[in-house]
Amino acid sequence: MAEDPASSLRALRILSFLATQANPVSAVRIADAIDAPRSSTFRLLRGMQSLGFVTHLPELQAYALGIAALEIGQAFGIQVPLARFGRPVLERLVQRLGETAHLAVLHGHETLYIHEEASPFRPALVTAKNVRLPAHLTASGRVILAGLEQDQLKALFPPDYAFILRTGKGPTTHAEFLQQLAATRRQGFAREFGEVTEGLASIAKPVRDRTGRIVASIAVTHSYNTQPLALPAGLGDAPSQDVILAALERVTRELSRRLGWEP
Repeated sequence: MAEDPASSLRALRILSFLATQANPVSAVRIADAIDAPRSSTFRLLRGMQSLGFVTHLPELQAYALGIAALEIGQAFGIQVPLARFGRPVLERLVQRLGETAHLAVLHGHETLYIHEEASPFRPALVTAKNVRLPAHLTASGRVILAGLEQDQLKALFPPDYAFILRTGKGPTTHAEFLQQLAATRRQGFAREFGEVTEGLASIAKPVRDRTGRIVASIAVTHSYNTQPLALPAGLGDAPSQDVILAALERVTRELSRRLGWEP
């Protein structure tokens, strides 16, 4: 998008300016606001539009913040209280189940893991803090995506979106992807089997803010081999899906209440 450090700085100034505007703004006004030549501002806006950081409204001949910028702002604004409130919640979840759990938000079309509570009885996972994975492959991402409006989904995953795979499993077409999200909405939770790591599955449920909007998810990862790993004495058998879902329901409701949601 940016050709040099000056262009990068101008792109940031454009984002800062648009964030203060209640309505879409013309390119000419943007150029004046950041004190840049109009020709280079037009080129920069086109590049930012291609990446989703600004949206062009042709009927108004104006620009507004795009979905990518909005998702980054949303993730930043929610991560600090989520990490602080979520840590003890995940600790209790792992103590209850003996499986690794993680807290995630949506970052564009990726799942961003902001906290992982690792089980001492399980191997390390790829979902450590600050790791990003394709949202369409993760249970954590799907359960958040299922709460988005159709226009938001279309902006993030247009019909010609190239769905990448990690293990050869997962949606490869837009229709398959939308079917998965529809099933997630009906169920109230999302699942993935070996789409991130072969032999491991995850179950995720949504976390809501005070408005009821889904802003994050909590997921539990476990083995789905025919002979699941046994837990140490005192923890009982490896948890079933029903046990995991019941535990997830409790902790996601607890964290949502901490964020101000009253069901």
